[in-house]
Amino acid sequence: MLVADSQVHVWGPNTPERPWLGGQKPHMDVPLTPERLLGEMDVAGVHRAILVPPFWDGDRHDLVLDAARRHPDRFAVMGRPDIEAPEARGVIESWCRQIGMLGCRFSFNRPHQIEMLTQGRVDWLWGIAERVAMPLMFNVPHPLLHLVDGIAVRHPGLRIAICHLGLPKGKDAEAFRDLDKLLALARLPNVNVKISALPDFTNDIYPYRSLQPHLRRVYDAFGPKRMFWGTDLSRSPCTYKQAITMYTEEIPWLNASDKEWIMGRGLCEWLGWKLPAA
Repeated sequence: MLVADSQVHVWGPNTPERPWLGGQKPHMDVPLTPERLLGEMDVAGVHRAILVPPFWDGDRHDLVLDAARRHPDRFAVMGRPDIEAPEARGVIESWCRQIGMLGCRFSFNRPHQIEMLTQGRVDWLWGIAERVAMPLMFNVPHPLLHLVDGIAVRHPGLRIAICHLGLPKGKDAEAFRDLDKLLALARLPNVNVKISALPDFTNDIYPYRSLQPHLRRVYDAFGPKRMFWGTDLSRSPCTYKQAITMYTEEIPWLNASDKEWIMGRGLCEWLGWKLPAA
């Protein structure tokens, strides 16, 4: 079974030549470099990972693109271009021509990012991404998912995946109280969900059985082909192996086909990342 992680942040050390952004706190004190991640993947049995530059690395993509070029069967990139930069409109159309770049991931969960979405300042982007078949991952909390609904309706050819089930900050009941707002998007065939970083949204411990009723609701709404496993490893409270086995060994209602789609096949087919030979 192919295991492909839908999101991992990687970054290098804080140096004068490549400083981290001020005011941003990394998930870990020791950088999670691509080389270190490869070691973690090999131990856990993860075949592929989508690399996303973290905020503290600014708008730089050199490290993740270099990793994808050197390890094209293991890494690919969902980038974070500055979509409010003056040159953004000219950059986006050719964004995925970069070797290893498969699409974009945007966060709309901080005040200035939320304004970009609510004020329609990035509405120009959706049509371009739809026209060039660029997959987009959105980190959008539940209260703003109605805006994603509108985008998906207006652009039915736009491929969208909601990161971390759209969960807001909080744990357990607080995090999942508005899950219905995510489930409402299941009627739109161009919207998918990333079941990523979920252990970070509960006070439960492995195997996180308290998450299973929520996962079942997502499964019943979206189906396994539209659910993409992921870890956001640098902030995960469990081991990489546990992040896998909580799905592959601990959820009795997932069958073998479900696991194949959820753990990697669905993500790779959605992104157009060629599946490895059998």
